[in-house]
Formats: sequence, structure tokens, C-alpha cells
Amino acid sequence: MSRGIFITMEGPDGSGKSTQISRLKEYLEKEGYNVLITREPGGTVISEAIREIILNKDFTEMSPVTEMMLYASARAQLIAEVVGPAIDSGTAVISDRFVDSSLVYQGMARGLGVDTVYEINKVAIGDYMPDVTFMLDLPAEVGISRKKDQKELDRMELESLEFHKKVAEGYRSLAAKFPDRIKTIDATLPIDEICGIIKGEVKHLLR
Repeated sequence: MSRGIFITMEGPDGSGKSTQISRLKEYLEKEGYNVLITREPGGTVISEAIREIILNKDFTEMSPVTEMMLYASARAQLIAEVVGPAIDSGTAVISDRFVDSSLVYQGMARGLGVDTVYEINKVAIGDYMPDVTFMLDLPAEVGISRKKDQKELDRMELESLEFHKKVAEGYRSLAAKFPDRIKTIDATLPIDEICGIIKGEVKHLLR
């Protein structure tokens, strides 16, 4: 049985990941793939319970190290229970965020260091790194404005504008470091144009 493909969607809050994931799922299904969509943190009963802790806006005292460990724990369960078995069975997996989020949010924006966060997460992810990652690049001000129009904000979304600027810049820095895997797309472009860019990259991957 051939190994499936692993695609992740990254970017600051409000960058439009969910819309593009839905479009990409439709495209891959037309190409004959069984497609699994998941999200981080979450995707399993345990990981969703951890998500509730991480995003609870009442837990403002949470330390950056605790936050890093909780994300890694949720990720480890998701890989063990869902993502790993799916990829091994030939499924195309699309994840709304993965380890790059931790490298940016905790490693860069929280100041823990990319190397530190990656070392913690190596055990969690094992051999499962994305085949391609799409980073939807968006100015922090625009992303937070979009989120405020959509719903009540969670603990991470309620962080300062300065924090979200660090996140946006962190993603750009990470994309520059891994250009072969992380494909940067201007998230202010029209939805259909973004979708076309993503499809073009995935077509190349499928070849």
C-alpha cells in the first residue's frame, strides 16, 4: 500500500485557512484520494480536551512552557491516533496547523526558541513531517480584524497586536528558512486566486 500525502495549512489567525482547506479537499477527492481533514490543537477526544485548556481565555496565567507542552501533547495524540495511521494507509491528510505553528507561536512569539520547541516536538511527530505546507501570509492587523468580525475571541486570539505581529513575522522567517516545503501565499489575494496557486503546487506534488 502506498503512503498517503500530508499537507498542512498555516498562517496567522484570520488568514483564511479553513476556506482553502475545504477547496483543497474537493480537488483531491476529484483526483481520487480519500481525504482526511483535521485541526490543531484537536482532532481526537484527548486532543480536543487539551484544546479546551489551551484556548480558555480564563487561563491567562498559563506559562509559555506549559503552552508549548500542551500543544506538543495534543499533537502527539493526533499523530498516534489519526494522522499517522491515515497517511500509512494511503489517505491524503490536510491539517489546519501543525508543528510550524508551535515553532512560530511558542518558539518565536513567546521567545522560547525554535530549536527548543522543535526538540520537544520531535518526539511528538516522529517521522510525520508535511510533504508541503501552505503559509497564508497576512498582516496581523487584518487577521485580527477579520476574527473580531467572525466570533468571540479565544485566549490566543486575545493576545496583543504586538504578539500577533511577531507571529506574522515569525511565519515569514520560517518560510524563508524552509522554502522547499513552505509555500508562501499572499492571503489578501482573491479566494479563487489563492485556490489556484495551491492547486498548482499540489499538482506538482502529486506528479
